[in-house]
Amino acid sequence: MTRDTGLEAQLSEDFGHPDNLSGKPMFGGWCFLMNGNMLAAAREGRAMFRVGKSAEAAALALPGTEPMSQGGRAKPGFVWLSGPALSDDAIRGKLAGMACEYLSTLPPKDA
Repeated sequence: MTRDTGLEAQLSEDFGHPDNLSGKPMFGGWCFLMNGNMLAAAREGRAMFRVGKSAEAAALALPGTEPMSQGGRAKPGFVWLSGPALSDDAIRGKLAGMACEYLSTLPPKDA
């Protein structure tokens, strides 16, 4: 997988450039961090959002989403967005809001 700088820029706009947002290369893409906690990731052709377990069902009800799994094991609270829905500002914005809301409940991580 290669980085998708266009998608990275879209997600950065979706998050609104808060002071507590940072990022770094991770998993063959770009990982967005809020207060040091993983918020989302952009990879070629898809984006991952950390919405939390309580919002996962609502996130999965949106078009273009699917549960995240790693090594064949489900990763509760994380969803992928891909396909035509990835270009839909409203869907990306909804998931970005859900992710920011969830991360606002977590304590900051030390760098």
